[in-house]
Amino acid sequence: MKTPVQNLSLIFLIIILTATTVHSLTLSTSSRWIVSPATGHRYKLRCVNWVGHLRTMVPEGLHKQPLNAIASQISSTGFNCVRLTWPTYMFTRPNYSSLTVAQSLDRWSLGSAKAGMARKNPSLLDVGVWDAQKAVIDGLGALDIMVVLDNHVSLPKWCCSGNDGNGFFGDEFFDPSEWLQGLTAVATRYLGNPTVVGMSMRNELRGPRQNPSDWYKYMQQGAEVIHRANPDVLVIVSGLSFDTNLGFLKNRPLEANVSNKLVYEAHWYSFGNPTEKWLYQTNGYCGNVTQWFLGQFGFLGSGPSPVPLFLSEFGLDQTGGNEAQNRYLGCLLGLVAERDLDWAWWALQGSYMLREDKVDAGEDYGLLDFNWESVRNSSILKRLQLIQQITQDPKSNNPRYQIMYHPQSGQCVQSNEHLVYLTDCQNWSRWSYDKNGGPIKLMDSTTPSCLSATGDGLPVVFSDDCSGQQSVWTLVSGSKFHIAAKDKQGSLLCLDWYFSSSGISIVTKKCLCLGNDARDVPKCVENPQRQWFKFVPSNK
Repeated sequence: MKTPVQNLSLIFLIIILTATTVHSLTLSTSSRWIVSPATGHRYKLRCVNWVGHLRTMVPEGLHKQPLNAIASQISSTGFNCVRLTWPTYMFTRPNYSSLTVAQSLDRWSLGSAKAGMARKNPSLLDVGVWDAQKAVIDGLGALDIMVVLDNHVSLPKWCCSGNDGNGFFGDEFFDPSEWLQGLTAVATRYLGNPTVVGMSMRNELRGPRQNPSDWYKYMQQGAEVIHRANPDVLVIVSGLSFDTNLGFLKNRPLEANVSNKLVYEAHWYSFGNPTEKWLYQTNGYCGNVTQWFLGQFGFLGSGPSPVPLFLSEFGLDQTGGNEAQNRYLGCLLGLVAERDLDWAWWALQGSYMLREDKVDAGEDYGLLDFNWESVRNSSILKRLQLIQQITQDPKSNNPRYQIMYHPQSGQCVQSNEHLVYLTDCQNWSRWSYDKNGGPIKLMDSTTPSCLSATGDGLPVVFSDDCSGQQSVWTLVSGSKFHIAAKDKQGSLLCLDWYFSSSGISIVTKKCLCLGNDARDVPKCVENPQRQWFKFVPSNK
């Protein structure tokens, strides 16, 4: 991407510093959905995390590219929201809050970053760190990009470890009263600013002090002080153990008077997962971690009192070399698509001004490259294509159907009633699959519509026999991503794909990493994800 000339950047920054945001949006909750209270229609958060909580307290990248260029990148890549992080001390302690951007950069001897800021965003250099944050928010709002403000830490620094003093109420840098003061200050500051649609109370509670009793006490207090100061914003609640545990809510709900504004958040990374499990037991391990996620968080979207769940962090090394993480992402995307969750990718930034004492540090998890000029890995965006869309609309009266989604490629199954193939998820066919062990039917077809397996390596075809073994499809393997049927000889075959002259055709082949009994083999060196397909319910 070519960066805009400097005079255009100055005009843009002057506008956003002096004008109100151009769009107006207030969000609320209805059952498990985030909606517009004015219309009742669903509004899906598809966000990217942008770091602003480190030592400088300045959103990263403003020394690399003009603000309008960064905002345009976010918008053009399909995101409608930024989860913008901030530290408590920035709003509670004068020796932090009173700094200008230039003074904050000088404080950490970041001369090169200061010079970059002077070139790329000169009008921000001499404003206070509060005003720089607001300029970023207004710049995003000018492109109709929403902001969720995330209280990431108290002391500005990199996050997170169990003993960094920022982990739980009562830690060295985490005074509950000061935390409430900071939440109140930020909520008040953005009252009436329609770009800020939500506030996340605290990122990744953790450490030896953590306990459910204090969690209930302070989460209720935090939610209610935000709501009193700014009743327009969603109040987003994190869990324990680095935001991987909200299971205790099964026994006792959080009582907070916030009037249909409560949203829960979760994080799901491959951190702590044994690499060999992803590499050699991919099917079964995906099934296991999916059940873990559902047990810790998935229950929130069901039952008698469902509430919205926001997957506010997930991501991987985008340089492409970590195969275990690549498989983790395919597993995660299947569940996120099936549940049509709101989410936020970690992260936007391709580099940092200062991270853990390293100047100009790179970020392999970053959507953008080191110089913030272009997307680091375009294949990742392709994999996010389906989940960037709303597939389940609580207001829709359309008949329910299934999308057949291929998480490894990010593509969807399409058919012209003669050929079944993979294509981008801007288009898909509507399928009917009523039960495990039933036929897969192409809906609205005027010809025989049941998918049928014809043999190993052969394309699937349509048949008018929907009850024969070639047309009876079963979800097999521990992952439940393999979709299998038997051919005329009784051999179990799974959906797969291959390149042909007409595109990427869907075929059936011997099931990878499965025995003849359709069970996972103890160890498999092949990657079975090329055969992973997921039924995603939709009414869009």
